[in-house]
Amino acid sequence: MIRRLKYNEIDFVKYAQCLENSEQKKYSATKDFLDITSRKQWEVLVYKDYEAVMPVPFIRKFGIKIVHNPKLCQQLGVFSAKDNIDINESFLEYLEKNYLIRAYPFNDRNILRTSLRLKKNFLINPDSYETVYSKYSPKRKRKLRLDEEVKNNSEIKIISYEEAEKFIEANMIGLNKESDLSDFMRIFKASYHLNYLRFSAFFYHHKIINIIATYSDCNMVALLGTFNDKEYVKLSGASILIDTVIRENIETSIFDFEGGELPNIEEFFRGFRPELKPYAIIENPVKNLFKKLWSFLLSGKFF
Repeated sequence: MIRRLKYNEIDFVKYAQCLENSEQKKYSATKDFLDITSRKQWEVLVYKDYEAVMPVPFIRKFGIKIVHNPKLCQQLGVFSAKDNIDINESFLEYLEKNYLIRAYPFNDRNILRTSLRLKKNFLINPDSYETVYSKYSPKRKRKLRLDEEVKNNSEIKIISYEEAEKFIEANMIGLNKESDLSDFMRIFKASYHLNYLRFSAFFYHHKIINIIATYSDCNMVALLGTFNDKEYVKLSGASILIDTVIRENIETSIFDFEGGELPNIEEFFRGFRPELKPYAIIENPVKNLFKKLWSFLLSGKFF
């Protein structure tokens, strides 16, 4: 009933049709996004004749395939015309039985009987901008009211990847290693040149002090990065940029904040009064992977 297809076996026309007509449609499951983020290291579990699909990205360690979510790819899971708990559970069972899983996220529409850890995400659904703005917290509305000096000496511009690159590299925080930065920049560059990613910059006295990166596809606009010059945090340029993108897109597109696990980030996002949309994730520590690898070897799965 469920088939496992390697990348070169996927019917991408049928895959795209299933995703487009699915109740759970997400830009992060599209071929282009997965090709960029995983470097084409992904395959698909298919139910019947593409009635439901589950993309499965992976990495290789010492020649062993390990399921791991690519950077900037928040949600995957099962995509079908109507979310079905029995089908979702069948995919989950197949995934856990046949793969070594380090980290794999479902999406916020997938209903499961199996208890998995939930992670936070925030969305604003399409509506008139006036209605959306009216729900902002009083603090967020204050942040959006610039004083005269800032208003007279600031502007918002859409800039190129090349213009954004150095600022992002200098102001990206929270990375564990240098290779993470190069991976993020590779994804940003490829997405920009395929016309999915846009960089909005807040200039103050002709100097960039904030940039946000937003990815647009599948009737969604996703916030993939917020980068700030620490010396100018009090000017609230990031809030201005996010509000501007919301104002320009919210009547027709979902605005996806792409996160909210860290307390300070959650507090910032909640100021826009989005809806909390948690999603389930499978996570296994490395020691558990070694145990499962041993059982796989005994059963001959890697031979």
